[in-house]
Amino acid sequence: MIWDNVLYLWLLLLIPVMYGINRVAGDYIRQRRKRFFSDGLFRHLFSERWDKAFRWKEYLFYAGFFFMVVALAGPKIGTEVREVRREQLDILVALDLSLSMKAEDVRPNRLEKAKFEIHRMLDHLRNDRVGLIIFTGQAMLHCPLTNDYSAVRMFLDIAEPDIMPSTTTDFAPMFREAVNAFTSSIRSYENQPESRVPARILLVFSDGEDHFDRYAAAYQDLQDLDVYVFTVGIGTEEGGTIPRFNPETGELDDFHRDRQGQVVTTRLHPGVLRELAENSGGQYYEISRTAHNIEGFIRQLQHLERTTFAREEITRYQNKYSFPAFLGLLCFIAVLLIPGYRKTGTK
Repeated sequence: MIWDNVLYLWLLLLIPVMYGINRVAGDYIRQRRKRFFSDGLFRHLFSERWDKAFRWKEYLFYAGFFFMVVALAGPKIGTEVREVRREQLDILVALDLSLSMKAEDVRPNRLEKAKFEIHRMLDHLRNDRVGLIIFTGQAMLHCPLTNDYSAVRMFLDIAEPDIMPSTTTDFAPMFREAVNAFTSSIRSYENQPESRVPARILLVFSDGEDHFDRYAAAYQDLQDLDVYVFTVGIGTEEGGTIPRFNPETGELDDFHRDRQGQVVTTRLHPGVLRELAENSGGQYYEISRTAHNIEGFIRQLQHLERTTFAREEITRYQNKYSFPAFLGLLCFIAVLLIPGYRKTGTK
């Protein structure tokens, strides 16, 4: 037998404590009573009192308390052995850290909204491996594929544009970095002949402003690895400005301007992102003023093929708290139903 919470069993020590307090209190009351009544007179005045019934009510109360404490501790008896299959996907999240991701046409801004949705996605994952690529004109594997979601969250939180050497967007290095990461993943599965390689997903968060348009070869390499590309366009086609804040005071200084001194308006470019997703068998999602989340992608994850990376047998104990709880309830009901007094003359 095992217990859900064995600490509750310490409450059983209250039974002898309550019994002792009851005895001491009873003796004290009898001593006080003798100042006014003799034992004979008291028995005559309370001739209808049923002493045996009161004793049974007391014992049943202690028994009911005992069974309720046992039920609260959660006894588990018996075992059930079954096989559990653990399955997973490999998901690389590519996060655009270009300066345009600081635009506030999506609240609080594009980058913070993307981070928020990635955190939400992690909340829905169990055994899947997740990695993080950050990119602008260059790309790097910020967090390798891992089951440690707390590590992914940590790397995600510190991902900011100022850690990248450029502020423009180029999809080519991001695709090449994804190819390298997935290739290493595939090689790790080749050492496990009984396992099937899991579905590979590249989830790209960007506003679609690719300034170079030279990603075709890297994208083809990604398709050769049978990677599903899902894209999330963040922003609005009307666009928004890019605020510049004072690093010391945190107050708004100005807006980002081009070389001619004109305030830059950055817009969402969904066409490129939609094409990248559809050509790989993935889907395009959009976060704007009217579309607020990637719930569709989270649902889509349930339909993708996962590999069985582990099988194990678990022993499951059956919870039997209901039986002592039922006995305890019967005892308390009996305490209420047993009469403490009987008519005079009743034997």
